[in-house]
Amino acid sequence: MEFLRTRRTYRRFAQRPVAPEILTEAVDAARIASCGNNRQTLKYMIVQSPEAVNAVQPLVHWAASLPPEQGCPKPGEQPVAFIAVLQDERLPGCSDTDVGLAMGSLTATAWGHGVGSCLMGSIDRPALTKLLALPEGVTLRYMVALGYPSHQSRLVPARNGDTKYYLDDARDYCVPKRPLEEVLLKTL
Repeated sequence: MEFLRTRRTYRRFAQRPVAPEILTEAVDAARIASCGNNRQTLKYMIVQSPEAVNAVQPLVHWAASLPPEQGCPKPGEQPVAFIAVLQDERLPGCSDTDVGLAMGSLTATAWGHGVGSCLMGSIDRPALTKLLALPEGVTLRYMVALGYPSHQSRLVPARNGDTKYYLDDARDYCVPKRPLEEVLLKTL
C-alpha cells in the first residue's frame, strides 16, 4: 500500500535522462497487462530523444485544476520522456478498460524505478499523430510524461467533499482523497 500511496502523478521533473531499459520495461509491463478476451489491441511509442521530447511538449496540456503558472512545468522541470499509448483500431475489440489497465502497469513499473509519471489526455491529437507519424488505423489515446520527480506528491484527506488537488507552499502536490468509509458502501 505504501508503494501505491506514493505512486502519484508528478508534473515537475529533474533534467536527468531515464535509462532506455526502464522505458522499455514500462512498455513491456503494459504489454503483458490483463486485457479483455486477450485481444492486445494497444501499441506504444517511446519518445526519449531531447529533440522529440521538446517537439511533444507544446502539444500536451498540464494540470487542468491549477492555474497554468502553478500546474505547468517550467523550463528545467519538463519531462525527459513520453510514452504514447496507441489503439490499433485495425484489431477487433478496442477497450477503454484495457487502456487503463495497461497505463496502470506502465506507470507502476516506472515508479518501481523511481520514475514519476503524468497521464495526459488533454493533448493535441491531430498534431501529435502527425509528429509521431502514426500509421493508418492506429490512434493516439494518451501521452504519458515521465521523469524523475523534482517535487513531492502526497495524499491528504478530502475536506467537505472537495477533491480538487492543489499545491502547498513548497509547490508540492496535495491530492485529496475521500475516506474509505465513504467509498466502500458495504461488505456482504
